[in-house]
Amino acid sequence: MNKYKSRKDVPEKYKWDLTDFFKNEEAFDNELDLLKKEIENTDKYVGCTKDSKKLLDYLKFYIELDNRLENLYVYAYLKSDEELGLSENIDRKNKALMVYSTFINYNSFFEPELIALSNEDYSKLFENIDLLNYKFMLDEIYKNKDHVLTENEEKIVNDLVTAMDNYEDISSNMLNNEHDYGTVLINGIETLITSTNYRKLLKNNNPKIREEVFSKFREVRNRYSGTSASLLDSYVKASNTLAKIHKFNNAWDRKLFNYNMPESAYNALVSTVEDNYNILHKYFKLYKDTLNLKELHQYDLNLDLASSNKEYSIEEATDLIREVIKPLGSEYLACYNKIIDNHYIDYCEYKGKCSGGYSASTTDHDSRILLSFNDDLDSVSVIAHECGHNVHHQFTKKYNPKQYRGLTTLVSEVVSLTNECLLSNYLAKNGKTKEEKLAGISNIMDVFISNLFGAVREGKLESEFYNYSLENNALTKDYLDSISLKSLKKYYGKEVIIDKYGENAWIGRSHYYANFYLYNYAFCISVASANTARILSGDKKALDNYLKFLSLGSDVHPIDAFKVLGFDLTNSKVYEDAIKYFESLIEEFKKISKE
Repeated sequence: MNKYKSRKDVPEKYKWDLTDFFKNEEAFDNELDLLKKEIENTDKYVGCTKDSKKLLDYLKFYIELDNRLENLYVYAYLKSDEELGLSENIDRKNKALMVYSTFINYNSFFEPELIALSNEDYSKLFENIDLLNYKFMLDEIYKNKDHVLTENEEKIVNDLVTAMDNYEDISSNMLNNEHDYGTVLINGIETLITSTNYRKLLKNNNPKIREEVFSKFREVRNRYSGTSASLLDSYVKASNTLAKIHKFNNAWDRKLFNYNMPESAYNALVSTVEDNYNILHKYFKLYKDTLNLKELHQYDLNLDLASSNKEYSIEEATDLIREVIKPLGSEYLACYNKIIDNHYIDYCEYKGKCSGGYSASTTDHDSRILLSFNDDLDSVSVIAHECGHNVHHQFTKKYNPKQYRGLTTLVSEVVSLTNECLLSNYLAKNGKTKEEKLAGISNIMDVFISNLFGAVREGKLESEFYNYSLENNALTKDYLDSISLKSLKKYYGKEVIIDKYGENAWIGRSHYYANFYLYNYAFCISVASANTARILSGDKKALDNYLKFLSLGSDVHPIDAFKVLGFDLTNSKVYEDAIKYFESLIEEFKKISKE
C-alpha cells in the first residue's frame, strides 16, 4: 500500500464519506445556528411532568433535538480526527460542544422535576399508554432519585464538566500530533516513526530495528510522562469527584449503577483470569520457541507468531471479511456490503491523523470507521472488528425506536469480537498453506492476549489507581510507572524481558479516559469465543439468538442481553471456558506446526 504524507494525498476511494451528516460546512453552520434558536423552545416544557400529554410532547421534542445535536458533534469529531490540531477543526468541535452544553443546561430542569414526583404520581403518568414506549427510559432516570441534584446545581456541574472535559483530547493531540518520535533507517530509507505506524515497525525482522523503534518511541513519551500523568490524575480526580457530587461513593460505584451490573460479575472475571496467568506464560513460552528467540523482549511482542508475510490490499481485506461473515446470514452480509459500498471507512494513515481504530455512530446515521490500515492481518482484523460495531448499530436502528438505539460498550464489543473470532477460525480452516492456518490461530490468540488477559490486567491497574486517588494521593509518573511495572511482571512471568521505558505503556492507553471501559473487552471476548463456536458448529438456535441479540435495544440491561445468548456473567464458568479455549489454541498451534 502507498504511504501518504498528508490527507490530500489519499485517494478519495479510501476516505470516508461524511455527506450524510452535512453536505458541506455551510450546512453544518446553518444547522448549528438553527439549533441554537430551537433549543430556546425548551422553556415551554418546564413543569411537563405534571401532565402526561405535555410530557409526551417534551420527550419527542427532546429526542429529536438530541439526535440532531449528536449528528453535529459526531461530524465535528470525525472531521477533527482527520487532521488533529487544525484550528478550523478545533473551532468546529468546540462550537458543537458548546451548543450541546447549552442544550443540556436548558433541559436540566427535567430530571430533578421527574425525580421529585412521588412514586404514586410517577406511576399515574403511565395511564397515558403512549408513554409506555418511553417507560424504560424514564425508569432509568427515576432510579436516580437519590443521585440527582437540584436544577441549578446540575447546571453548574454541567458547565464545569464542559469547560474541563478535554483531558483525552489534549493527550491524543500530544501523543499523535505534537510528539516527534524521530526516524529509523530501514533498508537504507529513513522512515518516520509515528503513533500510527509504530506497531507495524515493530514487526521488522531485524531485532536492532525493533529495539531502536521501541526505545525512541517510548523515550519520547517518557520525556513528557509528567504531563501525561497530570492529565490522567486530573481526569481520575474529576471522575471520582463527579460521582461523589451525585452521591455515589466513587466512580466505580457509579459505573456499576449505570450499567445495572452486579460487582460479582467483575469479581468472577478478574479472579478467574488472575488464577490462570500460567496459561498466558505458556503462550509466551510458545512465542519465544516458535520465533527461535534466545531472549523474548517487549519489543519482540509485535512480531507475527506465524511466519506469514502475506500483505493485503484494502480490496483483498474487505473481500476476505465478506467470506468470513457468511455464516451469520444474508441480513448481516447485506449490512456489511452497505459499509463498503457507501464509503463508511477512512482507511489510510498519515502524520496528523488520529491513530487507532474506532466506529462512531449517531441515532440517525450509520457509523463511520477510522483506521490506520497497514496491509497486514492485524489491519484486516481491525476492519472486521469495527464493521461488527457498524452492523450492530444498523440492526439496532432497524428494530428499535430512536430512544432505544444507544448501545453500551459492554454489549457492543461482543459483536466486534465475534467477527475477529470468525476471521481467525476461517483462516485456520481454509488456509491453503500451513502458514495461513497458523496465522489464523495466531490472530485469535492475539485477540485473547489483548482483550482477555491484557484487558483484565489493565482494568485492575485502573481500579488500583482510582482507589489510590481516592486516598488523596496524586497519580504521579513514578507511581504509575511502579504499579505498571509490578503488574507487567506478573503478566509476563519469567518469559518476557521488560525493556527500558517498558513500564510506561499506561501513557498511550486512551481507554483510561473512558472510565473502566477495559473490563468490557474481557467480558465480551469470553462470550464471543463461546458463541462463535456454537454458530460455527451449525447450531441454528445459537445463530437465531445471536441475530436476536443484535436486534436488542438499550431498553434491555446488559446482564439480561447476555442471557439471550445463554450466558450468566456472574458465573466463572464462562471465563474458565474462554481460558480453556485459549489453551486449546496453543496446543492446536503446536500440532499444526509439526505437520
